[in-house]
Amino acid sequence: MLKQKLSQKLLQKLSPQQIQLMKLLQIPTATLEQRIKEELEVNPALEESNYEEDDPLDVTGGDDEKGDSDGDDNTEEAPDAADEIDLSDYLSDDDDIASYKLRDNNYNKDADDENKTIPVAIINTFNEHLMEQLGMINLNEKEYKIACHLVGSIGDDGYLRREIEAIVDDLAFTQNVNTTEEELEYLLGVIQDFDPPGVAARNLRECLLIQIRRKEGSPNIVPKYLEVAEDILENYFDEFAKKHYDKLRKHLSITNEELKYAIEEILKLNPKPGGTYSNSAKPENYIIPDFIIENNNGQLRLTLNSRNAPDLRISDTYRDMLKEYNKTKKRTKTQREAVMFIKQKIDSAKWFIDAIKQ
Repeated sequence: MLKQKLSQKLLQKLSPQQIQLMKLLQIPTATLEQRIKEELEVNPALEESNYEEDDPLDVTGGDDEKGDSDGDDNTEEAPDAADEIDLSDYLSDDDDIASYKLRDNNYNKDADDENKTIPVAIINTFNEHLMEQLGMINLNEKEYKIACHLVGSIGDDGYLRREIEAIVDDLAFTQNVNTTEEELEYLLGVIQDFDPPGVAARNLRECLLIQIRRKEGSPNIVPKYLEVAEDILENYFDEFAKKHYDKLRKHLSITNEELKYAIEEILKLNPKPGGTYSNSAKPENYIIPDFIIENNNGQLRLTLNSRNAPDLRISDTYRDMLKEYNKTKKRTKTQREAVMFIKQKIDSAKWFIDAIKQ
């Protein structure tokens, strides 16, 4: 059986402004700039503000703010909702500054604005790193030219893939430098002493040998293990690559423990010495904080990071359009629709600016 009764309920409804604010609060600082650009594209009434902008337009000279409500005009059409809009709400000079832009007209950019320059790390490439070390070596003009050619022939992984005989021909034909394989081998040995260890090697075995020999004399490594590791790389590299550990132990006459520690030292080596510098040449992804905490004489100060939030304001063009419509006593249907469109865009822009400011 149906019954009627009275009841009280407490409901909370979110306004469009509150919904927009909640969505913006969920956006991290790193993507806030992209969200603002999207809003600038979809809302023509919203635009970025310049610090040197003039005062808001003086729009107090309208003929009649009541639109179609003039008593002398007798129209047969029913009054439209757009004609009842008080355009003075959108054209008044007494509006709050925050409704139009995020900065006052007397805003001192030099004193108050934070530096919005994104820091860019200057990183030397792998080739530049080798050339800097080459500049510290005492070489004559011919040797320096040959060494520069050798450095330029080293790949990003740190290996010299080109044969020595071919490099001799390259120097003769391209730079008119006559040299020998022995001289190239000497200069290649000089470059192989550069950092990172293992650079300018012609194969993996040579790369690992260069690195293991660099460790000689290190106080943190047992010399016996280094000797075994060097012997494995120099004389039994194929058995090591195929993991024939029994053959290695038999050929070297060592215990399982000595073989174990020697292999551990080999596994610590870097098979691609140039890989670290190759990765560092790629663009860095900087972390942009959402807020910043500063310690000022023991007092913690928390500030929001507004680096990616540009200054926004209502477009003067749209305000001028409303000013012109305000002078029209009788509007056509197209004009009424235009007024409604402009009002909607300006309201949306105001809500967005207030949400960004909050």
